[in-house]
Amino acid sequence: MKIYTTLQRGRYHPINCEDYLFYDNINPHTFVAAVMDGSTMGRDSHLISTLTGKLLRKIVKAKSYADLRSLVNVSAEEHLADIARQLFQELNIIRNQVQLERYELMTTLILLVYDQKIDKAVLLIVGDGAICINGNISIFDQDNKPDYIGYHLAEHFDSWYQRQYRLTFQHIRDISISTDGVASFTPIKPVVAELDPIRFLLVDQEKSETDEMLNMKCKALEHQFNMRATDDVAIVRFIR
Repeated sequence: MKIYTTLQRGRYHPINCEDYLFYDNINPHTFVAAVMDGSTMGRDSHLISTLTGKLLRKIVKAKSYADLRSLVNVSAEEHLADIARQLFQELNIIRNQVQLERYELMTTLILLVYDQKIDKAVLLIVGDGAICINGNISIFDQDNKPDYIGYHLAEHFDSWYQRQYRLTFQHIRDISISTDGVASFTPIKPVVAELDPIRFLLVDQEKSETDEMLNMKCKALEHQFNMRATDDVAIVRFIR
């Protein structure tokens, strides 16, 4: 399995990229990935999206150490719930420690756990974004009013988690998770040729022989097809 990523700053965000991405593995067959999009309506939104990614790195690293010592097989669903629970708790601790306000906690989250051994992927979707499973694209759009995880940190985790949108897929050949910036590519000059940027990034497998496939595709969109994203873009893509 090959993993591809790209993180691009949009034309409308000249100072900071407010998106962030993360991926790592719990064990050789269980992978975790996430994309986060800090809200432009928030304050210092690059901070909360990046912080979320760093906390996920900490959580997954600890789970990988625990997995080495454990004889118990943990399902993808259990991993997803446990990672989300720990993230919820860690965000709460930091919120209280540094007195973060509501408008400093506004980030979307698409969290993926993929168990390659049983060929099963589970996803948690909090807010806007896009996923693509074996060429089938789904766009999640809450009309620029996502129900951010930061709005609910004072709640009990279990009640919040049960209300969230979760999906399960099997027989994975190609899976992508992306922030909603993937839908923001627009012409910067007259368009050279008709092209769907979303399918180009999330479905097309040209250049898949190189780890830089997604970065190369973004460069091609700009320099060959005269298109750039207005919003920030974060993508993690797995191809078997």
